[in-house]
Amino acid sequence: MFESLQDKLSGAFKTLKGKGRITDVNIAATVKEIRRALIDADVNYKVAKEVTDRVKQEALDRKVKVAVEPGQLFTKIVQDELTHLMGGTAKNVNITGSPAVILIAGLQGSGKTTFSGKFASYLKKQGKQVMLTAADVYRPAAITQLQVLGEQIGVDVYAEPDNKNAVDIARNAVAEAKSKGKNIVIIDTAGRLAVDEIMMQEVEDIKKAINPTEILFVVDSMTGQDAVNTAKAFNDRLNFDGVVLTKLDGDARGGAALSVKAVVDKPIKFMSTGEKMEDLDIFHPDRMANRILGMGDVISLVERAQQAYDEEDAKRLNKKMRENKFDLNDFLSQLEQIKKMGNVKDLMGMIPGMGKAVKDLDIDNDSFKPIEAVIKSMTPKERENPDIINGTRRKRIANGSGTSIQQVNNLLKQFDQMRKMMKKMNKLQGAGRLGKMFG
Repeated sequence: MFESLQDKLSGAFKTLKGKGRITDVNIAATVKEIRRALIDADVNYKVAKEVTDRVKQEALDRKVKVAVEPGQLFTKIVQDELTHLMGGTAKNVNITGSPAVILIAGLQGSGKTTFSGKFASYLKKQGKQVMLTAADVYRPAAITQLQVLGEQIGVDVYAEPDNKNAVDIARNAVAEAKSKGKNIVIIDTAGRLAVDEIMMQEVEDIKKAINPTEILFVVDSMTGQDAVNTAKAFNDRLNFDGVVLTKLDGDARGGAALSVKAVVDKPIKFMSTGEKMEDLDIFHPDRMANRILGMGDVISLVERAQQAYDEEDAKRLNKKMRENKFDLNDFLSQLEQIKKMGNVKDLMGMIPGMGKAVKDLDIDNDSFKPIEAVIKSMTPKERENPDIINGTRRKRIANGSGTSIQQVNNLLKQFDQMRKMMKKMNKLQGAGRLGKMFG
C-alpha cells in the first residue's frame, strides 16, 4: 500500500545525497518534498503540515549538533515523526471481564465480519474461550458468513436468525457466553453509514445494553480520507477504544493509516492484510514507519515464523539437515510452513532493502503450486531419494503434474544445489567444533 509514498520519500532524501552538511536551504527543499509526498499519499493536509513543521524544526535543531550525512539524519527524523504520528507504541486490547465484551463497529464493506473471525482466531490461539455473535440483522448473508468463519476456526457462533432486534441479540449473547464460561464474546454489528441516524442510534443502544470492555472501529484502508472523516463521526457517537485497519494489502495510497490516529486520537490496534484467518497483525507504529521508509520489518517476520513453525517439527528437520537426510518430503513441508506465514510478497517486503526489489514481482502463494504438483506426482521412494529419478521418471512426473520436463529438471537441480550447500555448512560446523576441541 505504501509503495508510492516510499518512492517519493526516497526521492526527497536523494536530494540530500552527496551534501556535506545540512543548511537552511536544503532543509526547506527536502521538507517541501516530504510534505508533497504525504499529501499525495492522501494524508490529511493539516496532519501533513504539522508533521513536516516538526521535521523542519528538528532538522534545524540538529544541524549544528550532529555530524552525520544529511540524508541519514532526515531519514531518522522522518522515521521518528511517522512513528509518533501513528501512535508511538503498540496498544493492547482490554480483554478483562467475565466475559470480556468486544464490540465491532464500522462502515458497510469495511471488513468487520472477516476481522471478527480473525480476531476470534487470534484470541483462541492465546488459549481464550471465545464466542462470536452475529448481530447484523440487515445483511442476509451476514449470519451465514460468520457461522462459516466460526466453523473454520473452531469457535462457537451465537445467532438468532428470526430475531430482528440487534440489541436483544447482543444482550442475549453476553448472557449465553457467561453461562457457557466463555472468556470473551465478540459482537459483530451491522455495517452502517455515519449519516444514517437510525443505524448509528442502534449501535449506541447496543453499547449501552452490553457495556463493552472494548469497542473497535474497523476502517477500510482503501477509502482514504473518507475513512478518517467517518472514524471521527463514529468516535463522536461511540467514543471507541481503538482502530483496525483492513485491506492493507491493497494498492491505495494509505493516507488513512497515517492520519487516523492524529484526527481521532485513538490508537490503531490491529492491521489486516488478506482474507486468510492468519492475516492479522498487532499494529506496531515503529515497524510500520520502518516499512514505509524501506527499512523492512524483521521483527514481525520472525514473529510470523514463530507462529507458523512447530517446535518439534523444527527439531526433527534440523536433525535431518545435520545428517544430510533432507529430502523432498521435508522440502514440501517447508513450503506449507511458509504459506502459513502469509503472502510471500508481503513477507519478502519485510526483509530490509527488499521492498523495492519485490514491488514489481508477480509473486504470490500460487507460485508454489507447480512445485507442489511436481513433488506430489513423485512416488514416496522418489521423494526420499531424488537421485533415482531418471529420464523416464521425469517424463512421467511432468505428465502427472501438468508441468514440463524442464520444470521438473529445474526443481531437481535447485534441490540438489540446496543439499550440497547444507552438506558444506555441516562440514564447516564440524571443522569449527574440531577447532574448539584442539584449542
